[in-house]
Amino acid sequence: MDFERLSKSFQQIFGVAASRAFFAPGRINLIGEHTDYNGGHVFPCAITFGTYAFARKREDSLVRMYSLNFEEKGVIEFDLDRLDFDEGHDWVNYPKGMIRFLKEAGHVIDRGMDVLYFGNIPNGAGLSSSASIELVTGVLLQGLFNLDAERLELVETGKKVENDFIGVNSGIMDQFAIGMGKKGAGILLDTNTLQYQYAPIDLEDHKIIIMNTNKRRELAGSKYNERRSECESALESLKGVVDIGSLGDLTEEEFENHKGVISSETERKRAKHAVYENRRTLKALAFLKDGKLEQFGELMNDSHVSLRDDYEVTGKELDALVEAAWNQPGVVGARMTGAGFGGCAIAIVENEHVDRFIEEVGNEYKEAIGYEATFYTASIGDGAKELNKEVIV
Repeated sequence: MDFERLSKSFQQIFGVAASRAFFAPGRINLIGEHTDYNGGHVFPCAITFGTYAFARKREDSLVRMYSLNFEEKGVIEFDLDRLDFDEGHDWVNYPKGMIRFLKEAGHVIDRGMDVLYFGNIPNGAGLSSSASIELVTGVLLQGLFNLDAERLELVETGKKVENDFIGVNSGIMDQFAIGMGKKGAGILLDTNTLQYQYAPIDLEDHKIIIMNTNKRRELAGSKYNERRSECESALESLKGVVDIGSLGDLTEEEFENHKGVISSETERKRAKHAVYENRRTLKALAFLKDGKLEQFGELMNDSHVSLRDDYEVTGKELDALVEAAWNQPGVVGARMTGAGFGGCAIAIVENEHVDRFIEEVGNEYKEAIGYEATFYTASIGDGAKELNKEVIV
């Protein structure tokens, strides 16, 4: 959908022209899955799919929001004085939470607004559409109200919305990647300290293929919180014998030496994944800096096996996609990405093999699962930003 059509849609719905336009990407995590809330490292990047928000300030305190992705919901309204979670407000709770917490932090948001949202991230696919909505709302509020907010504050506010407003016990990776993304680079992020570094990713001869299982993944209703609780319990057991603040503090060798104190076999497996996956993420940075894409691909494959066998968050759909991908020529590596339980996988594929890859993996998946997967060729893009005002008609 182009800017002109979005501008016209805004005018049709709200009866006035939009004054500003903003964009926040989705994200994929190249490696380092379910490590962010375990005090480890992650390696995400922003992608060129994302969420657009066209906006205009109002003279009163009414907020009106409309999404072209949920047209059946119509315009959802609330007042700046009524910023409580409302199940009936559905997706609008994400931007509402951003407004509430930024106001509570002392930022002046003293007028209502009309906002049109449009996202081209597949909804529920695990590419972080919710964090994209949060961060596009954050830069929108910053732009409309001239908020004196560092980017990291917007990132942390988005996480607070997920945790304290929506009720999903997630880490900071999604918001960080979307807020801090940089074209052509991945971000190695230490989730303990929020120290980060960009790593140029040279994919001139390869494409990142996003493979959507088309199985909807509802994060709040999944076993995500259960996995986090299992890791926290394992950590408490380990703290009795080793001085650590998180599972991400352990090397593989230290874990193997002390894992016997974790009495539950299930919790031991969850902790093993968190420790080994964190180390894979650090190795990945070194390989990419040295241009060793093949070795990076092997780490991707190992990551998926660990997520399948130790963390048990893949499921038959993701396994069918990834295992089909592994068998194709020109594939450097493939793994699930995101929280799991459906959603998407990614593969790095040589350019000349992309068309055949999509056809063959698609056929194998449909035969195994009974319905089709969807494939997207992704580029690594910039983080959340205001768009050129000249796009507003």
